[in-house]
Amino acid sequence: MNATGLDNLPQAKPRFIEPMYASPAAELPKGDEWLYEIKLDGYRCLAGRDSRGVTLWSRRANLFTRQFPTIARAFERLAPDTLVDGEVVAIDETGRISFNLLQHHRSKAKAIQFYAFDLLIHSGRSLLSVPLVDRRRLLVQALSTVSDPIRFSESFDTAPAELIAAAKQHAFEGIIAKRKDSWYQPGKRSRAWLKYKINCSQEFVVGGYTPGNPLDALIVGYYEGEKLYFAAKVRNGFVPHVRREVFQSLKGLESADCPFANLPEKKRTPWALTREEMKNCRWLRPDSVAQIDFTEWTPDGHLREAKFVALREDKNPRHVVRET
Repeated sequence: MNATGLDNLPQAKPRFIEPMYASPAAELPKGDEWLYEIKLDGYRCLAGRDSRGVTLWSRRANLFTRQFPTIARAFERLAPDTLVDGEVVAIDETGRISFNLLQHHRSKAKAIQFYAFDLLIHSGRSLLSVPLVDRRRLLVQALSTVSDPIRFSESFDTAPAELIAAAKQHAFEGIIAKRKDSWYQPGKRSRAWLKYKINCSQEFVVGGYTPGNPLDALIVGYYEGEKLYFAAKVRNGFVPHVRREVFQSLKGLESADCPFANLPEKKRTPWALTREEMKNCRWLRPDSVAQIDFTEWTPDGHLREAKFVALREDKNPRHVVRET
């Protein structure tokens, strides 16, 4: 797209725009109409530069500017009236991305980096209705004035099977497939963007807990339409100080009502939550999200060997769905 084409686009100023989201996929699509990116395990972040300076927003419109000052300073060299979409990640001593390091031990990270993958506003013009391949071409130009810790998130033309094998080897979270002609649809979970998870890990809504010094297990689930469904009791993954921090974060959400549509469960299994067991539960308003690792889904829809990773304050609970 040349300068004349940009001049014909709507004028726009950097502001928070709810990000576009990828839909879960059981397999990666094939074809020349798709490009593939590595799914990064970090915080979704929008970076805007206007005449007053740089603002960083989380996916829920919370300000990240003070949390990531090195990123904000780097974006000061971005052209005015520009808005970039990307992911903030922490790099550990081995060179791998670590979400746990990003959330709990940021000062120990070898590097905090911003991987830019989309351009929403460029030099005061909205690019939302511009095809993805053109937005990314303009993004490369826009990033030419900035340097570390800002990186361009590369895309790949590799066959999906080869890409999945490489992602597994490097312990990446997954792959994102995007249609090259896709427009940017704020706040939409579109089939034009698909995410394929490699490891068994995703976000779940926290709907309750069982007490015990100060909590024993989280009770988590996911949305199908307007209903929240129970998926697991999560006891593993807590060290003492994290257990206390999680309890402090959740105790203000206590509610008299169970938020899960499929409880109580009639069949008694190691993963079920029966009416008798529910007597010991403390219910919460479903306003909090946790990242959970697990080995697999059971045939009756529970998580096997669920393990707590972190609370995800950057995630909207209503966007949490079953991904695999």
